[in-house]
Formats: sequence, C-alpha cells, structure tokens
Amino acid sequence: MSDFWVHLLVYLVILFGFVIVSVLLFIWLERRFIGRFQLRPGPNRAGPFGLLQPIADAIKVLIKEDIIPTESDKGVFWLAPLVAFVPVMLMFAAIPFADGAMLVDLNIGILYILAVSSVTVIGIFMAGWSSNSKYSLLGAMRTIAQEVSYEIPLVLSILGVVMLTGSLSMNEIVKAQSVPFVLLQPLGFFVYLSAAMAEINRTPFDLLEAESEIIAGFHTEYSGMKFGLFYLMEYAEVLAISAIATTLFLGGWQGPLLHPVIWFITKVLIIFMFIIWVRATIPRLRIDQVMAFGWKFLLPLSLANLVITAFEILAAPDMNTAVLIGINIAVMFGLILLFSRFYKLGGGRVSVK
Repeated sequence: MSDFWVHLLVYLVILFGFVIVSVLLFIWLERRFIGRFQLRPGPNRAGPFGLLQPIADAIKVLIKEDIIPTESDKGVFWLAPLVAFVPVMLMFAAIPFADGAMLVDLNIGILYILAVSSVTVIGIFMAGWSSNSKYSLLGAMRTIAQEVSYEIPLVLSILGVVMLTGSLSMNEIVKAQSVPFVLLQPLGFFVYLSAAMAEINRTPFDLLEAESEIIAGFHTEYSGMKFGLFYLMEYAEVLAISAIATTLFLGGWQGPLLHPVIWFITKVLIIFMFIIWVRATIPRLRIDQVMAFGWKFLLPLSLANLVITAFEILAAPDMNTAVLIGINIAVMFGLILLFSRFYKLGGGRVSVK
C-alpha cells in the first residue's frame, strides 16, 4: 500500500474518532452547563459526573423503531440524513490541527469548506419535502431562507482574513497570524460568529426547530438512526464552525509551552462554551427579526469591514500593530452602535443603548 493510502486511512480514522468523541463531549458539556444556568444539576446519574449520559442517549436512539411515514417519498426520506451529514464530515479534511496535521492542505482550503458546507442545506430540504408533513416542509423552508440570508455576510467576513494573508490555504492563514486576527479583524470575527450560528440554527436563531410553532421542524417525522444522524450533524456543525473560527481568527494551533493540538482543542472549546452561554442567555428571535438581523445589520457591517480592511492595507501598511488593534476595536463598537440605529422592526427601532 502506498504512503498516500496509508496517510488517507490513518487521518480518516483519526478525524472520525475526533468528531464522534468531541460531539459526545459537547453534548455532555452543553447539558451540564445549561443545567447550571437554570439552577439544576444537569445529567449526573450515568457514570461519574453524568459523563456516560450521551452514550446512553445514543444507544437509546439507535435501538428505537425506525418509522417511515406511509405517504412519504421513501427514497429521498432515506437519503436525506446522509446528504446532510456527510458534507459536515468533509469540512474537517482541510482544517489543520497543527502545522501540516490535516488530511489535505488545499491551496483553496477555505473556499472548499464554504462550498462543501452549503450542500448540507440540500439534505435538510430533502428531509422536509419528502416527509409529506407541513411542519417538516415549513422547517426546511425556514432553513433555506436563513442560509441564503446569512451566507453573504459570512463569506464577506472571511474575505477580510483572506485579504490580510493573501492565501486561501487554512494552514497558511494560521502561519500568517503573528497576532491573532480576532484583534486585527474584531468586526469580521463578530460578523462571522453571528452568521455561522445562524447558519447552523443555534439559539437565538433556531427557528427551524421552534417546538411551539412547527414541532421539531424538518426532522419531525424522523426516528431511530436517521434522527440520530441529524442530531450528530447538528453538533458536528458546531464543532466545525468552532474549529474554523479558531483557525481564521484565534491563531489556530499557535501558543506557548503546550502541544499545538492542545492549544487548538482549547480554543475550540472556548468558542463552544461561548455558544452555550449565548443559548442560555438570549431568547429565540422571531422570523422577521432573524431576517432583518442578517440583511439590515450583519450585511452592512461585513461590507464596512471589507472597506476598512482594504483601506488599512493600502493606506497604512506600516502602522504600529498596537495602534491598529486599538483603532479596529474602537471602529467595531462605533459601527455596531451606528448600524443598530438603522435596525428597525415593525415600525420600531432596535438599538444598542
């Protein structure tokens, strides 16, 4: 067997194991911390500190009866979970865990990730359409509207990083960060994280699973292993956007003393904990609020970030880094306050005081 196939097989096994273990850990962390936020202990019976609870839940889901609605399009219904889950796994192929420690170092790495991630929404729409249920179809259509609305600001926020580094390779982007880009691109980081959370339907943007309106959204009719795949996809997406944010804005694996992989995982966990904190503190938005936030707030901010980045590259290439960081942070807060003045809903204005 050639070195190429050995490298491919070893990294595929490592990647699959990393994603599965991380997803189980994320589920446990989220349930424990949400419990603390709600003044209750959270899962604490299965294993020490409830660590085995996600495994118990996974076994329960896998042995449940697999129900397929009589009037559904059975072929599409069966394929939808795979079409939604596989692209998420493919995203990890171009994410570096350390210098060169990745399945393949593509020179268009970030472009590949954006292209592959957009396929997931097709699987979600297949699930909603094939279920022959109005709740499932409504949930799927909400997902598409949300994806289209937030894809543009998300891509524009990443373009700021690409302009600074002059490369689309994820490995080269990390190497170019002598200073983490979250300091040089604070506005881009804010836009990226907000848009990414909306794209993967995390609270407060989880409209496609609004239980009081559309039951469980696109996977209302799913059960057993197929439902388990959607559940796995949801948390794998959280892991993916946390890993991409770490790579683009937090310096990836770079850090003193500790092993690069430990630095990478630590930064990913910090992003994930922030997402949990947002879920526990901000209520779900209405559909009009979600759409307006994307088109009237994040899109202008992402365009402003591009203009500011281009100006800094052309007009002040030798400016002191500390001064540049101070200016960028001040500009970010100033623009957020300014654009919040134009963010109107239902005749009223929603502004940051």
